[in-house]
Amino acid sequence: MPDLGQYAIICATIVLLAPATLLVVLGIPSLVGRPLSEQSIQLAGRWAIMVALLAALGVLGVMLSTGERHVVLDLGAWVSVQYSGHGPSTHYHFIIKFEFDRLSVPLVILTLVLCGTVGAFATRYLHREPGFNRFFVLFAVFLLGMVTASLADTIETLFAGWELVGLSSALLIAYFHDRPAPCRNGFHVWVVYRVSDAALLLAAVVLHHLTGEGDFDQLTGNAPWPHAQVALTPSQALTVGLLLLLAAAGKSALVPFSGWLPRAMEGPTPSSAVFYGALSVHLGAFLLLRMSPLITISVWLAIVIVGLGFVTAVYAYLVGTVQTDIKSALSFASLAQVGIIVMEIGLGHWVPFLWYVALVHLLGHACLRTLQFVRAPSLLQDYRNLENALGERLPRPPGPLVAAPLRLRGWLYRFALERGYLDAILIDYVVRPFVRLFQWFDRLERRWTLWLDGQQDSPRKPVPQELHPQPVEQVR
Repeated sequence: MPDLGQYAIICATIVLLAPATLLVVLGIPSLVGRPLSEQSIQLAGRWAIMVALLAALGVLGVMLSTGERHVVLDLGAWVSVQYSGHGPSTHYHFIIKFEFDRLSVPLVILTLVLCGTVGAFATRYLHREPGFNRFFVLFAVFLLGMVTASLADTIETLFAGWELVGLSSALLIAYFHDRPAPCRNGFHVWVVYRVSDAALLLAAVVLHHLTGEGDFDQLTGNAPWPHAQVALTPSQALTVGLLLLLAAAGKSALVPFSGWLPRAMEGPTPSSAVFYGALSVHLGAFLLLRMSPLITISVWLAIVIVGLGFVTAVYAYLVGTVQTDIKSALSFASLAQVGIIVMEIGLGHWVPFLWYVALVHLLGHACLRTLQFVRAPSLLQDYRNLENALGERLPRPPGPLVAAPLRLRGWLYRFALERGYLDAILIDYVVRPFVRLFQWFDRLERRWTLWLDGQQDSPRKPVPQELHPQPVEQVR
């Protein structure tokens, strides 16, 4: 008869197979042009999430009953390369491995509970919507990505889940693709995600170069979270940690990437609730929690994380106070709490218990924001009914800056109304110089190609218009 350890492995396998099966069941009929009915999609989603949730609770029950804090599901090395050289970087391997511990199990249970709740809400919210099937296919992609990223035990597996979450997020922002604004905003978010993904990929390369390992359990000496220790010097930990912080900032909309968060509200309310109110916006904080041993080593990394979290929280509070629509106000309220969570993670360098506080804060905040986003469409109607019953507008308490000088309040209002000018700064001082540089490379390559072909780079022989790079459209 199988022992409890084998039961835990079986349940862990089911946790991963259930969302993957849901994606196959919804995706293949869509690819062949015969999507399932709304009732079939609803049943498939409900059963897949329920089975995965019961399996995750089974793993948790085994861990609590046996005192085991580290259950690993190893699917083997998919890539293994040995090459000549010296040091740990002479061997590269890509292992698909998943880890169930005190950090991953709560997050995957939260993911399944909230995805089940929002999925049930979406079946009614999007009833008879032309894109009903498309929404749930992308929703299944997101669910698989979140489960993969939450349970990843190697940085390559984490990157795979990270990519699935980003892809589904950007496509659901552009859900209403018959209008230009959702497509433009979805593309904007996708570009920011590309920067975040590049930082995470570069961190994986640097980590392999320094240690020869991308496995979290090998990197931390198989010690349970958060008591693991990494065999890196403070400068090495700072280098890898800053790259991971850049990746987390892009995914969680920390400053200076906060401008994409209100753009993400172009998607339907169910995607806003589960992505930018609950799960996706916290994925960057989860990455920092997973790599908390790096924070233990480097005090400068901890200081940078605390500073970035503080700046993000203050920025989100100021900007959120002037928002005129409820979804944008809720998104900046979420960002303010994410900034505080990031501060708690950084302060864990001095008080490690704060990492548990940050995890509990993350779980509770995700549940609260999901409820608020789901209630947002009917909340405004409730306010109108209450004001009609009272016969007057509801009073609004004064803000904390009411005692500030009038000139300072005016400047802060303009700053908040323009959302800190972050989009304009990034476009003018990062995107445009980057595009101009590559346009120069393009012109240089064209001249060399014409010269090698024996032609003159003459203005009388213009290059076809479709080969010219289009200018970047400034989105305000």
